[in-house]
Amino acid sequence: MHIAVIGTGYVGLVTGAGFSDFGNTVTCVDIDPVRVEKLKGGEVPFFEPGLPELVKRNVAQGRLSFTTDTLAAVKDAALVFLAVGTPSAADGSADLSYLRAAAQQVAKGLGPNFTVIVTKSTVPVGTGDLVKSIVAEHTKQPFAVASNPEFLKEGDAVNDFLKPDRVVLGSDDPRAIERLREAYRGVMRTGDRTHVMDLRSAELTKYAANAMLATRISFMNELSRLAEKLGCDIEKVRKGIGSDPRIGPKFLFPGVGFGGSCFPKDLRALRDMGRSAGVVQGVVEAVVEANEKQKVHTAQRIVAALGGSAAGKRVAIWGLAFKPETDDIREAPAIEIIAHLKQAGATIAGYDPIAAENIKAQIGDVITYAPNAYAAAEGADAVVLITEWHELRHPDFAKLKKLVRTPVLFDGRNVWDPEEARAAGFTYHGIGRA
Repeated sequence: MHIAVIGTGYVGLVTGAGFSDFGNTVTCVDIDPVRVEKLKGGEVPFFEPGLPELVKRNVAQGRLSFTTDTLAAVKDAALVFLAVGTPSAADGSADLSYLRAAAQQVAKGLGPNFTVIVTKSTVPVGTGDLVKSIVAEHTKQPFAVASNPEFLKEGDAVNDFLKPDRVVLGSDDPRAIERLREAYRGVMRTGDRTHVMDLRSAELTKYAANAMLATRISFMNELSRLAEKLGCDIEKVRKGIGSDPRIGPKFLFPGVGFGGSCFPKDLRALRDMGRSAGVVQGVVEAVVEANEKQKVHTAQRIVAALGGSAAGKRVAIWGLAFKPETDDIREAPAIEIIAHLKQAGATIAGYDPIAAENIKAQIGDVITYAPNAYAAAEGADAVVLITEWHELRHPDFAKLKKLVRTPVLFDGRNVWDPEEARAAGFTYHGIGRA
C-alpha cells in the first residue's frame, strides 16, 4: 500500500517508519528542506530509542522516503495521515492552523483513486468534519476522512506502534475503516485489537485517555501532600490501592508534576472544548490546577529543605527532560522548578544525559550544565532528582556524600531508598513520605 504522512515530528515519523516496516511504501512530507535532507541520511531530529534504526533500515530498503513535495506524495496514496502539530493557542484551545494548511495542500494533490485522509494528530472533536469541508472545497476527487489517534509513549514509541495494545479507528465511511484495517493487519495477527467507532467518538477517545491518566497522577500528587501533613507514606498507600484490580498499579506514582507534549496540551484543549460546549469539565479543570500547584509546591519544599532560604545556596538538578528516555522538554517540570529556585536566589547546576542541549536552547545559561550527575553535585547544598533516568536511580551515596557541601537529598520521584540515603549521612526528602 502507498501511504503518505504529512509531518515528520514525533507522531509523523514514528507512524511513517512503522508503516514502512510493515512492507508499505511510505512517503513522509515536511516543509523544512534541511530536516528532510537529514532524514534522508537517517538522521532523526529528536531522541527516541529504536527509531533511528527503524528509519535507516526502511530507507535502505526503499520503502521509506522523505520530501517537501506534498502534491507528489499524495498523488497515488491510498492513505494520507495528517500528523502536523496542534499546539496550544493563547487561550488553551488547540491551534489548528497547521492542520488547515496541510488539508488544503493534500486536497490539491489527490489523484483520481479513492483516498482516505486520516487525522493522526490529536485534534478537538469536530476536526474531522472540518478537514472534510476543507478538502471538498479544493478537490473533486473521491476521498473519505477518518481519525486514527495515536497512543505512543515517548521513550517506547516504536514498540507502541509495532505492537499496539489497541488501535482506534473512527470514520463514518465503511470504506475508510476497511482500508485502515488493511493497513494495520500486520500487527493484528495475534488478535484483533481494533476499536471501530464514528469519527467524533474517535477524536474524543484520545483526549479522554490522556485526561484519565493525568487525573490519576494529579490525584496521587494531591494525596501525597496530604500524606506529608498526616505523617503517612504515600508509597505504601500507592501499593495498597494499586493492588485493587479495579484500580490497578499504573500511573499512580506521585512526583513533581507531569509535562510533555500531550498531557498538558490535551487537558487544556479538553477543558476548552467543555467550556465552548457549555459543559464545564470540573475534574479536568481540577487536574490542570493540581498539576501546576504540584510544581510550585515542589519548589517550595526544596527551599524549605535548604533551611527556608535558597539565597546563596547551590542546587544540583538531576534530570531535565519531562520523562526518561526522551529529549523532550516541552512543559518539563524542571523548567518551572528551576525558575522558582532562581527567583529564590539559588545557583543551579543541571544534568541530563540527553536533554541538556534542548534546555540550554530554551533557558540559556541561567544554570550551569554539568557533564555528569556527580559533577553537578559538587559543592551542592541539595541534590534534587526531577527525572528518573536509569543512571540516576542508584547513585553511589558514599561518593556523593564526599562531593556535596550539605548532605540534603530531594527525591522528586521516590526512587531512592530513604533508609540507604539516611545511613549514608543524608537528610532525605521524598514525595508524600513521612
